[in-house]
Amino acid sequence: MTQSETDPDTERWQALLEYHERSKHRINRYAPGPGTLDWASQPNPFREFRDAPRVKLPLAVDTLGTRYNDIRRGQLPAPGNFNVNNLAILFELSLGLSAWKSYAGSRWALRCNPSSGNLHPTEGYMLCPPLEGLPAGVYHYLSRDHVLEQRTVVDSPGWAEAFAGGGILIGLTSICWREAWKYGMRAWRYCQHDCGHAIAAVSYAAAALGWQTRLVFSAGDNEIAALLGLHHPMDTGSATASAEPEAADALLWIGDPDMQPDLGHLLQALPKNGNHAEWYGYANLLSRVHVPWPEIDSIHRATHKAHTPPVHESRYSAQPCPAHIPPKGEPAADLGFSRIARQRRSATSFDGTTHIAASAFFNMLECLGPSCSGPPWNSLASSQGMVHPVFLVHRVIDLKPGLYIFLRDPAIQQDMKRAMRADWLWQKTGPDHLPLYRLLVHDLRDVAKSICCHQSIAADSCFALGMLTRFSIAANEPWRYRHLFWECGMLGQVLYLEAEAAGIRATGIGCFFDDEMHALLGIENHCWQSLYHFTVGGPIEDPRLMTLPPYDTRN
Repeated sequence: MTQSETDPDTERWQALLEYHERSKHRINRYAPGPGTLDWASQPNPFREFRDAPRVKLPLAVDTLGTRYNDIRRGQLPAPGNFNVNNLAILFELSLGLSAWKSYAGSRWALRCNPSSGNLHPTEGYMLCPPLEGLPAGVYHYLSRDHVLEQRTVVDSPGWAEAFAGGGILIGLTSICWREAWKYGMRAWRYCQHDCGHAIAAVSYAAAALGWQTRLVFSAGDNEIAALLGLHHPMDTGSATASAEPEAADALLWIGDPDMQPDLGHLLQALPKNGNHAEWYGYANLLSRVHVPWPEIDSIHRATHKAHTPPVHESRYSAQPCPAHIPPKGEPAADLGFSRIARQRRSATSFDGTTHIAASAFFNMLECLGPSCSGPPWNSLASSQGMVHPVFLVHRVIDLKPGLYIFLRDPAIQQDMKRAMRADWLWQKTGPDHLPLYRLLVHDLRDVAKSICCHQSIAADSCFALGMLTRFSIAANEPWRYRHLFWECGMLGQVLYLEAEAAGIRATGIGCFFDDEMHALLGIENHCWQSLYHFTVGGPIEDPRLMTLPPYDTRN
């Protein structure tokens, strides 16, 4: 085959591999980044559409009675109505602010959905039928003010008919510049992590309202962009500046899983592409100075997703586990979901002394799915886990320090064995129903610190972990590379909430030496790759920081 005859998918796979390798941190060099931070060009963390009509959402999360432990067991309340009050709860507990922090005259917001560097590239949208007090159409959620910005009104009968089963669509996008400003080439990876965290956050919040969440697997990037109005002018209304573009990520259906709206009917019902007057508002410019990262543009093109056939599987409903699987153990604190969601924080340092009981560790593993289809795993398009945590256990009582692997799809054990060092123990440990295997007994604190870019937080934790993904599935469908990162982010969101319920804290680690982790495991090719690291432990709070309520200044 000549170069001109190269299969497009092969070219995309090669572009993907090139990005993946070049964006790796290595012992002798870090992935290309900005070098120094230009604080004057730090992007605004809040996108807003100026001049768009706004719907002020009530602050209603304190009215939610759902317990976190019920959600994690798949015991959901009766589905609530799709009204403004419940939608306000959905957004506040998934994409809304959780607090403000203040120090030395500076003030910054924290959110329920975590983000690398607290930079928040993820934006949230809603598509809905006519609801009480809310016209049918497309809305952007502005977390800073807890409002919906109306992007367009759709009064076509076809739009309402498409939502006949009751429900809404949530769209997620990424503004890569927010991450690239600080992290350079590797920023695209972090945007995908954040999208996964947001998917899980939406799934959890929806479950607290009794709603099911499904990833609209068939949706292509161009379809999502058209539905959210991303193809319409993003300029600020100025002749000299153009707002940063948003990349279409995911579309989530919240409602009856068997009554998803037809995307074709929704697209036909939207205002025509050329009729910009029917789309309201202008996106704000987030930063006056921008540094181009062609590698991010390249991986964005390589992982572009076209429309794909829908996936139908019978496993989809958030419900208790089958009878042959014991009920999940209870966490240390039986807290309301709203409290867990709002108190979630990313730890900045650990004390190096806190231990957790083995039972608490096993409780966390039980929620990593996807053997039980409660949130957030009910939102995925496949019941087979593509991501498998490898734990570096330091301080778990009655569990020997060492290296462990949790196989979220037990069927891949032989494949995993062939991919790794031949001398691993592969000793089954823990409860019978958990596919947890001990590979090595050893003190790995220094190893964890070294792999995580020499960060002490990995050694001072109760345990650290890397997330091994079946990387080779992206060879024929490069867009699945994005989905692997999303699943990693979803795992991270589960660990965040589980850590809070256990009375400790967690944090995601995007800075790690990829191939050092692979060398530790004995992995020598691209069949398996580690895409995200995480750590859980006893946090050290910074007494200098003042914590303020999330919406204390809202009128």
